[in-house]
Amino acid sequence: MKRILAGLVIVALVAATFVAVGTAFSNFQTDPTPAATPSPASSPPDDASGPAGSHAPSPELEPFYAQQLAWESCEDDLECATLEVPVSYSEPGGETIDLALLKVPARGDSRGALVVNPGGPGAPGTDYAAAASRVFREPLLRAFDIVGFDPRGTGDSAPVDCLSDDQLDTYLSSDPNPDTVEEEREFAALIGEFGRGCAELGGDLVNHVSTIEAARDMDVLRSALGERTLTYLGASYGTKLGATYAELFPDRVGRLVLDGAVDVSLDNRQLGLEQAAGFETALGAYIQNCIDTTQSCFLGGSVDEGLATISGLLADIEAAPLPTGDRDLQIGNAFYGIVTPLYNRDYWFLLSAALRSALSGDGSALMELADIYSSRGSDDYTDNSAEAIFAINCLDDPSSVGFDQVAAELPAFEEASPTFGSIFAWSLTSCRGSQTTTTEAPIEIRGEGAAPILVVGTTRDPATPMKWAEALASQLESAVLLRRDGDGHTAYNSGNECIDTAIESYLIDGDVPANPTDC
Repeated sequence: MKRILAGLVIVALVAATFVAVGTAFSNFQTDPTPAATPSPASSPPDDASGPAGSHAPSPELEPFYAQQLAWESCEDDLECATLEVPVSYSEPGGETIDLALLKVPARGDSRGALVVNPGGPGAPGTDYAAAASRVFREPLLRAFDIVGFDPRGTGDSAPVDCLSDDQLDTYLSSDPNPDTVEEEREFAALIGEFGRGCAELGGDLVNHVSTIEAARDMDVLRSALGERTLTYLGASYGTKLGATYAELFPDRVGRLVLDGAVDVSLDNRQLGLEQAAGFETALGAYIQNCIDTTQSCFLGGSVDEGLATISGLLADIEAAPLPTGDRDLQIGNAFYGIVTPLYNRDYWFLLSAALRSALSGDGSALMELADIYSSRGSDDYTDNSAEAIFAINCLDDPSSVGFDQVAAELPAFEEASPTFGSIFAWSLTSCRGSQTTTTEAPIEIRGEGAAPILVVGTTRDPATPMKWAEALASQLESAVLLRRDGDGHTAYNSGNECIDTAIESYLIDGDVPANPTDC
């Protein structure tokens, strides 16, 4: 199964007909807003926008940096444009692609562009920006033009293709925890099919969808927007993208918020192990909330009983998939259906409704949640995020373990997460079939010389554990750590006034909070 790095669900849930991401937690109290420490010497001035000049790293890239964006009305009050970038930055005179852009004009006097990325990798940034009124609070909506872009290979930016819709259905529904010889053969065949498909259908571009190249694209975008420095808010994987930008272009860092931070120093095994533990913690918190807020929790009277109920349900679905209409809910779908609402505490009620239905023999609600995760509509997939996450992750780090080595990994993973550990252990094989090769050399991310960067984490974040934010803050030379005590994935606009005020004051006024600040 593909690795869940994080972030796809942010856009998917915003675009769905459920409550918007970022709705305040009704039962969460926050501490007072922290006192801010102004840092005018290191924060960019308020007039950081303006002609970018010749900021191209080389003369060959100057035509890309000097391009003018042709914004056009695309829907309601939104504006759309495209940005031309080279497929390969080592061959700027070669093939090019167009990146899709979407802008939400500022409601007040604009201070310039706030570039945003929701993560994934693979989630379309244009969808994230289009949902700005539900994702961002009024202070940011008034102060900035919110600009989203679909990173190369995603959304409407030359999207990579790896599988047909039918093949992708099979991949996502298949058993992510094979426990028989035949299931292991099927699992290995699916991994190989995915890798071959990306190589055969993706063309040369699939070798150029790395995070490093996406960060280079962001600097071209900064210049085309007329900004001397980049103002940016990245969530989840978007924090890795932002940190990579800070390493490549430290002198062009303006105000960067990295929310739901990824520890960029970890290898695939440690990422998977710690993320498995994060989802187990989130599932336990969800069950405890059910016990605390209902007269009799339908899952059981303790967290252990609730975990046993859910594990039993997954075992039953593996043995006998549940009907949902046109498709049966299989074990892979059920896994994604359960983890999806764990990304945001506001969606726990959806998980309860889906689990109640599934325990009664109806898998429709869990299937709907699984489809939200993978951007599947009623007839087809609405974007390529389920394929792009594979292509980008495996290009950034193609390391994997052999199928015959998973058994040795199971004890550690099952200790970290009795419910999901084996699934995450098998995900270590995800890139086994990858046939792509990056042209970018690895980099160590320090961001030496960059202006202060705000790194944000949440204590019970299922997808990006708090320890990742603490690690990234220690790795970036100029980082300031902001910690939210709470549930769900990412911190901004999650009902914590302390967090929201700190982020908004930093982005708008350059007020750098104390390091660290706890909210």
